[in-house]
Amino acid sequence: MNSEALDVVIIGGGPGGLSAALVLGRSLRKVMVIDEGKPRNRVTAKAHGFLTRDGMKPSEIREIAHEQMKHYRNVQISKDVVEIVEKRDGLFVIKTRNEKTILSKKMIVATGMKDHLPGIPGMKEVYGKTLFHCPYCDGWERKNETLAVFGNGKALMPFIKTIYNWSKDLIVFTNGKADISEEEKQQLMQRNIGLIESPVTAIESTNGKLEKVVLQSGDVVSRKGGFMVTTGERQASAIPALLGVSLNEKGEYETDEHGQTNIEGLFVIGDAKNTFTSLVGAASQGYEAGVKINNEFVEEKWVDSDSP
Repeated sequence: MNSEALDVVIIGGGPGGLSAALVLGRSLRKVMVIDEGKPRNRVTAKAHGFLTRDGMKPSEIREIAHEQMKHYRNVQISKDVVEIVEKRDGLFVIKTRNEKTILSKKMIVATGMKDHLPGIPGMKEVYGKTLFHCPYCDGWERKNETLAVFGNGKALMPFIKTIYNWSKDLIVFTNGKADISEEEKQQLMQRNIGLIESPVTAIESTNGKLEKVVLQSGDVVSRKGGFMVTTGERQASAIPALLGVSLNEKGEYETDEHGQTNIEGLFVIGDAKNTFTSLVGAASQGYEAGVKINNEFVEEKWVDSDSP
């Protein structure tokens, strides 16, 4: 065990965690990023909407970040998995799968969510290639195509309206009785948006390119791409919950605007906080949390220097 406590341990090495590490590293803090190396966006061929990095592979963005981080010798990046965290005497005691024990004054959890797709045969083969969740990430590439929208429930209609911005040729598959009002069904009809409630039994594709949606009714519907209202996302890490952080009705960890939780010194940022944040959004939250944490250290040091 390293008996000297680090200033901040960051669990999760996505854009949020690495952005926080960069800010804190430049603020002269001793930081360790612990990352498993299995990001949520690894199924995506290209990342979009991140200024100066639009169209790059997520893995390439991460490699650039790692290379730039080497400039800051007070920042370590460790490929490992955090399994247990306890708080003792004001410090976080972190134990990893590789049998390391690390002490830290503060901690950021940026582990995000993990997708749990419906068990529809063929869906995994197209997800991240021609079937997506985020229209702001992938809508441009699917503009004006014949698209499928998969989903149901309260979030369905707002999601349809959003996807309609990129293509007017939509068919909605609710995989069972649609949980929308008659008025909303009329709104779809007025815009020539198809609504199919028959259960989906399979998705047919070639090399990840969505081609057909096969229904329990026996019908087969041709589509070139699609979007999902939800990917069945759930928290990738239970560590904040085990430390006493509550989850809201959406399954997100509850924090204040800067990511501070009800546990002193523990911050949660990115998808773990907001379900879906986007690369640039997560990076922004990491920056903000890094500034907030450094300001706390600055204030603590300033007060200590006043003591006789």
